[in-house]
Order: sequence, then C-alpha cells, then structure tokens
Amino acid sequence: MSKLPDDRRTGEPPAPTPSLVPAPTPSLVPTPSPIRRYGAAFGRFWWEFLVGDTPELLIGGVLVVGVGALFAHHGVARVVTVTIMPVLVIALLVVSVRRAQRAVGPRRPPKS
Repeated sequence: MSKLPDDRRTGEPPAPTPSLVPAPTPSLVPTPSPIRRYGAAFGRFWWEFLVGDTPELLIGGVLVVGVGALFAHHGVARVVTVTIMPVLVIALLVVSVRRAQRAVGPRRPPKS
C-alpha cells in the first residue's frame, strides 16, 4: 500500500490548508479616534516642516540657538553674542549647500 494521502492517489489536487491566523475583517480592525488621527497628522506636519529633507539644518539651528543661550547665560558680551550668531548661521548654510551640491554631482555646461 502507498503511504501517499488519498488525494494524491486519485490524482485530485490537494485540499487547501487553512491558515493559522485568520485574515482580519474590517469590523475587527480598530479605527483610531479623531483625536489620535489629528495628533498623528499634527506630528507628521511638524516633522516634515522642521526636518524635511535636511535634518542637518534643524540640528544646526538648535546648536546655534544653544550656543547663543550659553553665551548669554555666562555673561559673554552682547556684541560677541550678536556677532557670532549670524556667523554660525552662515556657516551652517554654507555646509548645507556644499552637502547638497555633492549629492547632486558636478554641473555640466549646457550644450550649444
């Protein structure tokens, strides 16, 4: 006698095996409350607005403000603080633009 299942002896395709985990039905999937959806949308907006494609600008901006606050807290002269802040912001923008230029690659002159 053959040890094959009955469906293989008769030539019929094997019966489908039931899934171990049933597929979720729409009634079993919890829907988030409007407050939760609003909160998630609010968080996604601010993340995209502040971080977006250049997280280094957010980090650099926070560092520049932190350096200014540190200078102000320790009594560094106002002239030094007011002078160093724009220099730090310009340096941050230069670094960001250089990074973006490297990501794009070299520019080629237009063909005539």
